[in-house]
Amino acid sequence: MSLLEKIKPKFWDYQHVPGGPAKRLVNFPLMWKVSILVTAAVSLGPLIFITIVDYNVTKRSIESEILLRTARTGSNTGRSVSFFLEERRLSLDFIARDNELEELSNPGRLNSILQNLREGFGEFTDLGVIDSFGRQTTYVGPYGLLNKDYSDQDWYMQAVKSGLYISDVFMGYRKVPHMVIAVRRDLPGGIFFVLRATLDIGPFQSVLSNLELDRLGDAFIINHEGILQTSSRENGNVLEKAPLPVPAYSSQTEVIEGKNTKGQDIVIGYRYIDKTPFILMLVKKKQALVESWQKTRLELIGFLIGSVVLIMAVIVGISTYLINKMYLADEKRIMILHEMEYANKMASIGRLAAGVAHEINNPLAIINEKAGLIKDLFTLKDDYGKDQKLIGIIDSIIDSVARCGRITKRLLRFARHMNFSIQAINLEEVIHEVLDFLNKEAEYRSIAVSVVVQNDIPAFESDRGKLQQIFLNIINNAFAAMSDGGHLDITAEMKGRDSVSIAVTDDGCGIPEADLQHIFEPFFSTKTGQGGTGLGLSITYSLVHEIGGGISVQSEVGKGTTFIITLPLTSEKMEGESDARITGG
Repeated sequence: MSLLEKIKPKFWDYQHVPGGPAKRLVNFPLMWKVSILVTAAVSLGPLIFITIVDYNVTKRSIESEILLRTARTGSNTGRSVSFFLEERRLSLDFIARDNELEELSNPGRLNSILQNLREGFGEFTDLGVIDSFGRQTTYVGPYGLLNKDYSDQDWYMQAVKSGLYISDVFMGYRKVPHMVIAVRRDLPGGIFFVLRATLDIGPFQSVLSNLELDRLGDAFIINHEGILQTSSRENGNVLEKAPLPVPAYSSQTEVIEGKNTKGQDIVIGYRYIDKTPFILMLVKKKQALVESWQKTRLELIGFLIGSVVLIMAVIVGISTYLINKMYLADEKRIMILHEMEYANKMASIGRLAAGVAHEINNPLAIINEKAGLIKDLFTLKDDYGKDQKLIGIIDSIIDSVARCGRITKRLLRFARHMNFSIQAINLEEVIHEVLDFLNKEAEYRSIAVSVVVQNDIPAFESDRGKLQQIFLNIINNAFAAMSDGGHLDITAEMKGRDSVSIAVTDDGCGIPEADLQHIFEPFFSTKTGQGGTGLGLSITYSLVHEIGGGISVQSEVGKGTTFIITLPLTSEKMEGESDARITGG
């Protein structure tokens, strides 16, 4: 037997019962499905709804927090970059205002200032003083730039015009990435000079490297043309074109969403640095930002799945248990109704048989009396008395009448035992009473019937009518299973000291193993296409248990079937059990 067969509820093999008082009340498999669906919808609907709402609210909250955190980081970092550049600009402006042109024109004095700047900031490479004609009159640094003319260069003209110039990062004459800060100081007489300093970008880039970004985050600076001003972890090196578009100008920190060159979702925070050509860029991969939330999400989904599985298991279990109980109760109801119908039918048959027997006995008595009288008259006369053929005919009439009398007596005796009554039983006599009704069929079909009842079986108390019904049902089933010329063996022997065992064995078609566990169930029949109702053996099973006995079956396809009935020798086991019913095998 498969595991499915073991756990499958009894109502799953639902069979429709035709209309009448014993019909099924409901379609139990359909009721089971509907109860599970309705209960699951009521139970799981709110749970799933709340989970979805919580999921979306949490997702929006985390996404909002990501954007706000990126904006805060961008604002703080933008202020750090602005402070870095403003600090250097103010240093140059202070030097230009604190020193006269004559002092700054002294290479020694200018070199001393450069050394102080290097000690204070570290990234200053050189210093130069450019006069109002654009010529560098004083220069200290590693390159030969003294007397270099800058009058036609854009940075010089912008410094003269606005008083301040901060350049992009560029290669220039030095062939290394650097940047320039220049300030203008006005002098009396309408003249001025420009103090210009070159800065290495290492300390400038270190401002970004100190940021605490996640492992998939990136911070860098681009100019207004999208050229990288600092190295980037994933978007290129200094002076390369950044793969991301230049964001639209905004006076404050902005956060936008987009995709990188690999098609991954990213969050971009940017800020335009005032009075500079720089744009601070913070690029974070969404995957890293929501990693912790994804873990929580998986836990939430796992909790939901676990809850759904547990709730469904409880719903299915309880629904199955309750529907199965209802099915068994309904099956018991149908069994009781069928047994009542069966009992009424048998009682009607008994009354009919008794009436027929009485009606037949009267003319039989007359025939027997007249035949006896005729025989007496014939024997008084020698001519007739010596006619053996004539006397034989009369004897044949008398024998036939006697045979009919025996049949009517059996009918009367069978009818009297239809009602429940405990009485002393002779087992062999009851078996032969049942077989008497089937002798003609056995003779017609050439079925050999043998009865072996051990002599040590005493008379015992039981219900004679129920025993007759039990043997009649089982022997009828055996006849139906056998072909013409079959064999039926009935043996009875003591089983222990307080019970008797009766085995009814036929050599018929046998019962498949898969059907053995169902044959005592109501409405189960292997002959549904041949008029079988599936109630004979279930009623037999119930009758056996009502008189305190038990019944089992052994069968092999193609070899035959044996029904074994065990009966108690006393009626004590039947007390309180006369109303018992069985709903399954």
